[in-house]
Order: sequence, then C-alpha cells, then structure tokens
Amino acid sequence: MIELLATVFHPVSLAAILMGVWIAVMISVPVVRWIAGEGAEHIGIAAGVIAQVAAVVTALVTTFGAPALIVVVLVPVLGWASEVLGSRTGIPFGEYHYTEVLQPQMAHVPVLIPLAWLMMMPPSWAVGALVAPGAPVVQWLIAAAAFAAWDVYLDPMMVAWDFWRWRRKGVYQGIPFVNFAGWFVVAFAINALVALIGSALGVPLVSGVPAAPLVLIFLVTWVLMFVGQMAFWRLRVSAVAGFVAMGVFVVLLIARLGL
Repeated sequence: MIELLATVFHPVSLAAILMGVWIAVMISVPVVRWIAGEGAEHIGIAAGVIAQVAAVVTALVTTFGAPALIVVVLVPVLGWASEVLGSRTGIPFGEYHYTEVLQPQMAHVPVLIPLAWLMMMPPSWAVGALVAPGAPVVQWLIAAAAFAAWDVYLDPMMVAWDFWRWRRKGVYQGIPFVNFAGWFVVAFAINALVALIGSALGVPLVSGVPAAPLVLIFLVTWVLMFVGQMAFWRLRVSAVAGFVAMGVFVVLLIARLGL
C-alpha cells in the first residue's frame, strides 16, 4: 500500500492534486449537509463527481494522450444511452425512472449519471488489469463485476435520496437483483468495445490504464462510502453489503500484489 501511494504522489502530479481535491470534497459532504440542511448534500455529490472525473481523465490523458478522449467520450455516451433505454423500457436494469431532484437532465437522465460511469469505470479496469494480467476477457469480466459491486453501495443511497425510483420493490433495499445483472452486462460490453477500439489503434485503453491512481480511487471509494453510509446516512445494510461486495476485489488485489 505504501508503494502504491508513493507511485501516485511522487512526483506530485495534477492527477494527484485533483485526487486530493476529490477526497476533500467527499469527506466534506456530511459537513455540508449538517451546515446547510437536508438536500444540501446534492451539491457536495455533484462536486465530488466532477472532481473524481477530473482526476480520472487527467490520469488517462497523462498516460494515453489524445486517444484517452475515446474513453472520455465513449464511456459517458454509452452509459447515458443505456440509462435512457433502461429508464424507458426496463431493459437491462429493471423498471425505474429518474425524479426531478438531480438537474440538469438530458432525455430525463441527469447529466451527473453518465459522468458517474466515467468516474468509476476506468478504476474498475485497473482492478481487472492488475488481478488478471495478460487475460483480456477475464479482465473485462472482473472489471464489470467490480463496477457492479460499486452499485451495491450506490443504488440504495440514490433511492434513499429520491434520485430515482423503482416501479416494483426488489429484495435488496427495494432494488431488484436484475439491476446489478444489467450493470454487469452493460459494463462488460463497454469494456470490450473500448478495448477493441484501443487495440485497433494500438493503444491499450483498458488493460494499460494507469493502475496506481485508479486503484487508489477504487480503494478510497470503497472506504469512504462505507464510512458515509454507516456513520452519516444511516444506510447500514448497504454499507455492509457494499463493503463486502467491493471488498472482494480488494482482497483479490491484495492476493495478486502480495500486499
């Protein structure tokens, strides 16, 4: 872990600075809610998403240069398209719809949602690349599962804050299991498509992502969401479930890297 941190922060880079800003914003979200009242956390969440996207994009551009724009454009566009399809047809996530709480929106999908896909999908690629080096399809599968594991934390919190609503209550905190299957399938498809495009261009856009900063983002997200849901948001079931779900991949990383 010390070596991982050293790789990220030495020398101090723009990505490292942005990661520091992102961490500070995420830690401050409960404070903002406490000072400004209920609902003010929406501002903190938006700032956190933007800060994390900035850190991820900077890390990708630093590594890949201009080809990183393929990821920056394709991931949120495909994420947005899947959300438009899902919220209108129930495929592949199940039947749900977005409320008016998160603004602005495009085709009734909040703009922050596709940005959230961009902020966590490359970190999941880094997990897959480290756990299964040299096995592209396995990497895509692991990355898709790691990305879906994050939603074990995310979905209950977003429903509790009325960002979206499910038509039929599911067995996990009111969320149907098909939602997580949909996340996995869509994430795997995006992983494979971006990887194949990168391969055609001779750029390892999925397998060659900068591991140190992106894995650190995955780890920090894992910890902060547990602390936030357990200590501040009173979502203790999803706090434990998300900690276990994402923790599986943390254990795989520890085993693979011998930390």
